[in-house]
Amino acid sequence: MINTNIRHFVLCLLMLVPCVIEAQTDRDFIRQGNKAYRLKNFPQAEVQYRKALSKNNGNPQALYNLGCALMMQNKASEAVKFYQKASEVETNKLRKAKIYHNIGIICQSGKMYGDAIKAYSESLRNNPHDNETRYNLALCKKLQKNGKNNKQQQQQNDKNKENGKDKQQQQKDKPDKEKANPKQQQQQPQMSKDNAEQLLNAAMQQEQQTQQRLNRQQQQQQSRSLEKNW
Repeated sequence: MINTNIRHFVLCLLMLVPCVIEAQTDRDFIRQGNKAYRLKNFPQAEVQYRKALSKNNGNPQALYNLGCALMMQNKASEAVKFYQKASEVETNKLRKAKIYHNIGIICQSGKMYGDAIKAYSESLRNNPHDNETRYNLALCKKLQKNGKNNKQQQQQNDKNKENGKDKQQQQKDKPDKEKANPKQQQQQPQMSKDNAEQLLNAAMQQEQQTQQRLNRQQQQQQSRSLEKNW
């Protein structure tokens, strides 16, 4: 008789367990998730927050907390997705500022400085007194500027390298051209105008002297002939 009573009690208890589980609300799962999160059991926290969202998919706290649990597991892209959903339904400005701040951190870690700047700026719109966000915003702007400068410098360096290669190739090609045209190497430098005139005058003067000499020789020969004839 006692065994029968115990059996009925156990059966009743088992039947009540599903009812207790079914009675849990999204807030209950959030509390369980928060407990796991504080213990740094982030996978378990993720499970509980997802359960909370299965009860109420528009709960901003569950969306934000799930984003945090995913972020701690280095699931950055998925974390951003839930942060964005949280930002759409969150009405409290301070909590909304935290959402965009975390989005900014993820983008900054991925060196997506443009997206990080947008997220930090939106965070400051909701909480202008957050100095940490303001510092991160200024840092991202500086890093973005440096990145652009480095990119431009790299492009200039690449261009210089290409120009250097072209010049080296031209230097390599130049001896080949000279070998192909050896006559060009033997060409004399061009004569200046003054030098040409001097050479011409000298040649004319030499020619005159030669002509005069020939004339004198002819005269001498003629006189000799006359002397002989006389």
